[in-house]
Amino acid sequence: MGARGGRAAGPRRRPEQVGEVVRQVVAEALAREVRDPRIGLVTVTRVEVSGDLGHARIFVALAGEAEPEVERALAGLRSAAGFLRGRVARALSTRTTPELHFELDRGAEHAARINAMLAELRREPES
Repeated sequence: MGARGGRAAGPRRRPEQVGEVVRQVVAEALAREVRDPRIGLVTVTRVEVSGDLGHARIFVALAGEAEPEVERALAGLRSAAGFLRGRVARALSTRTTPELHFELDRGAEHAARINAMLAELRREPES
């Protein structure tokens, strides 16, 4: 019964563990190996892995890019997905390697917009 108890807790944590490995491997490969000029400066902010470990949503932040450049960078990342998946496969001890899906993380952009609005409110004189 003890062995089963250990297994029951494992599947819930497994996607998180795989996500952390994916985040580390992809971030390092983007910094050191991927040379696609479309990509530019990319930060992997977080990774969400599906429960069956079949898909990994990789959220990225792009340094000060305008919308056309963002789309080009995402296209470059999607183009490099096969290469990156191979790197992830070598780092994981799982039978399957998740498909990699890249998405723009708008969280930092959203936080900056809220901070700007709060700063503006602080500057307004009281009526």
